[in-house]
Amino acid sequence: MTICIESVKALLFENDEFSVDTVDIYIRDDRIVKINRRENPAASEQTRAEYAPDRIIDGKFRLAIPGLVNSHTHAYMTMFRNKADDVPFTQWLFDTILPLEDAMSPQECYYGTLLANAEMIRTGTTSYIDMHLTPDSNARAATDSGLRVCLSRGLTGNDRKDEDALRRLKEAMHDHEHWCDNDMITTMLAPHAPYTCGPDYLEYIASYAKEHGFALNIHLAEGDDEMENIRKTYGMTPIEYADRAGVFDVRTVAAHCVHLSDSDMDILKEKKVHVAVNPISNMKLGNGFSPVPEMLEKGISVCIGTDGAASNNSLNLFREMTTEALIHKGLKKDTVCVRAADVLKMATIGGAAAMGREGELGRIEEGYKADIVLLDMRSPQLIPDGNLISALVYSCCGNEVDTVMVNGKILMENKELKTIDEEKLYYEMDRIGKRYDAIIRESAR
Repeated sequence: MTICIESVKALLFENDEFSVDTVDIYIRDDRIVKINRRENPAASEQTRAEYAPDRIIDGKFRLAIPGLVNSHTHAYMTMFRNKADDVPFTQWLFDTILPLEDAMSPQECYYGTLLANAEMIRTGTTSYIDMHLTPDSNARAATDSGLRVCLSRGLTGNDRKDEDALRRLKEAMHDHEHWCDNDMITTMLAPHAPYTCGPDYLEYIASYAKEHGFALNIHLAEGDDEMENIRKTYGMTPIEYADRAGVFDVRTVAAHCVHLSDSDMDILKEKKVHVAVNPISNMKLGNGFSPVPEMLEKGISVCIGTDGAASNNSLNLFREMTTEALIHKGLKKDTVCVRAADVLKMATIGGAAAMGREGELGRIEEGYKADIVLLDMRSPQLIPDGNLISALVYSCCGNEVDTVMVNGKILMENKELKTIDEEKLYYEMDRIGKRYDAIIRESAR
């Protein structure tokens, strides 16, 4: 099937810069096959005849952008949204979130992930890197919703002889063997963090990944307790600890990276680590701010994620982009240290690179996957439309998203979800939420 998005303003990336131009975008099956600029009406008609679209989408009053990439989240955690707010990080994690995770069923995980998928579609995310707990559930939800996902089952354990640790690795391999198609679903291995993986187990996962061709997804340098304990126990920073274990010998997405020394950043640069910053989650849990201006200056690959809804409460990347662009201006009293274009790149091109899909995702470009989001330009916050690159970061809030296409398939059109039964989903999530409220009340006694 061939689709033409006709006469639409589009966010393009050329000569290492974003620009906006009015174009016709031709999509055949799962890819963008032609981008035709509108200056020459005769050429436009010739292109229309050549590609003979089966369907034409009117691009008037719309802005086409590449689908956003959420480079770090825990999609199932929507079921914990608003359950543990305004508490210290260790209390949030150990007193509320971990006990709720222990009570979670695979079916509940499925619905939690499906809810996350609905929220991400509605706010323009088309791909995400997910760290999860239960095999099959997250993959099934992503498949049902039509989103593109990189799955990574969280791995924790003391050493390579730890039976629970080996069980988790086996579950990760189950998802890879049963769901990975190298297009809509890919997989990584996810040693959770330095404080949940003993040195022998971390070295084992790193060597396993290198031997079998997996990338790694890990939390690093997130909180003060982690920094203090790793330094006290091993005499090094979490970045040095991970590097020593061989984590960076393969493509690695390192989430958070809040507390970094200059030498840590040199390691990240040298080893080509993709740093997934999560500004709202880090602020909400009182962990601080990733040194994004310094990382950009060093040429480190930076992408952006929301983290899970338990620590962010939202999976809206527009909200995340706005926050990331503003916090460093205030902290440094420097209005150009992180530009709108920098943050847009993190949420598109940077995320695609983190997923290992650079050259396929993150741009509206011929030959790229047809992961395209259309925004309603007749939204008050987008008028006037003098600088749409700034508007995407400083003005948009996510509700401008009108139509979402992933792999050439329309998942939402005119704000109507096409792949998810929202009424059934909300019913199930209301039921799950009441059960978890009862668990929290019981544990507080």
